[in-house]
Amino acid sequence: MRKIIVLEFITLDGVLQAPGGPEEDTSGNFEFGGWSAPFADEASGKLMQEQMAPTDLLLGRKTFEIFASYWPQHADDWPGINDATKYVLSKTMNKSHWENSVFLESLADIQKLKNSTGPDLKVWGSGELVQLLLKNDLADELWLKIYPVILGKGKNLFDEGAVPASFTVTESTVTPSGVIFVNYKRAGEVKTGNLGA
Repeated sequence: MRKIIVLEFITLDGVLQAPGGPEEDTSGNFEFGGWSAPFADEASGKLMQEQMAPTDLLLGRKTFEIFASYWPQHADDWPGINDATKYVLSKTMNKSHWENSVFLESLADIQKLKNSTGPDLKVWGSGELVQLLLKNDLADELWLKIYPVILGKGKNLFDEGAVPASFTVTESTVTPSGVIFVNYKRAGEVKTGNLGA
């Protein structure tokens, strides 16, 4: 069985829309594209390189299109990205010129992929896909980069009702610019109790 690892840039209020640049995703009249850029520093760059270690990718169509328009020509900045298999969940797209791209049509296809043998699957961006994974308890790990900013609007990581789940922290770092890199691993059901009891 393959692990599905979700990697997201999010704000303190859970917004994941367009962290990389003003034109990345302007849907809903989103005006804060590129909100992560002011917090870039050497420590973040080093941690990002570690998270970009080669493995297969599982992407939603919109993120795949952004990646496919950029990474094939900039592979020196992400070694192994062109050789990795890119699995894409899409109802409207079934081919690409980007090598090693495989298209999936349904949740059942994702479940079959997860149950196959092979390297871990990293999900970058792909907000709608991530919500589908969380609703169906298919995310094994969440690698979040939490930025010290509140936007008040935009696409949110937890908008669509995730299955209740507990996670444990496996790694965490705070960069000099205040970004929290934290990795969580799925740890069973939610437990409740009384504080101080």
